[in-house]
Amino acid sequence: MPKLRHIALATKDPEATAAFYCKAFDFKEVGRVGDRDDPDNGLAWGIYLSDGTLNLAVLNFKNVDQLGKGLDYVGIHHFGVLVEDLDKTLGKLDDLGAPCILEQDPNSTEQFYETKFKGPDDVVFDVSEHAWIGAATAEEKEIDLDALLAAE
Repeated sequence: MPKLRHIALATKDPEATAAFYCKAFDFKEVGRVGDRDDPDNGLAWGIYLSDGTLNLAVLNFKNVDQLGKGLDYVGIHHFGVLVEDLDKTLGKLDDLGAPCILEQDPNSTEQFYETKFKGPDDVVFDVSEHAWIGAATAEEKEIDLDALLAAE
C-alpha cells in the first residue's frame, strides 16, 4: 500500500526554517541537498528533517519553477508517496491523466530523486520506490534516527 513519506516546503531561508521545526517539534536533521552558493547545481538547496517516519525537505528552489508560482513562492511545495511498484504506479497515473512534469534523469547522481506529477488543482506530488532519507520504509513504522545519524 502506498505510504505518505515526504513533504517539501519552499522557503528562502532553509537554515532558519529548519531550525524552527527542529526546536518546535524535536525533528532531527538527517541530510542536506544542493549548494546555496551554486545556483546552477541542482534544482534546490536545503535541509532534510525527519521525525522517524516522514521526511520534511526544507528547500530553497533555485532555477526551476515547478509550480508555476514563481521562484519566490514559499509554503507547501509538494508531497511524496512511497510506492511498492513504480512502473505499475506510473501506468495508473498515466491512465488517470496525471501529467508527468519531471522524470528522473537516468544519469543523475541525486540519491533522493523522484518522478513528479500534477494532480487535481495542479498540486505537485512525487512517487518513488525508495524512501526519502530519514523516512520509514513501507514496512517500518518508524526508524531510529539516532542510529541513522551515528552511522554517518
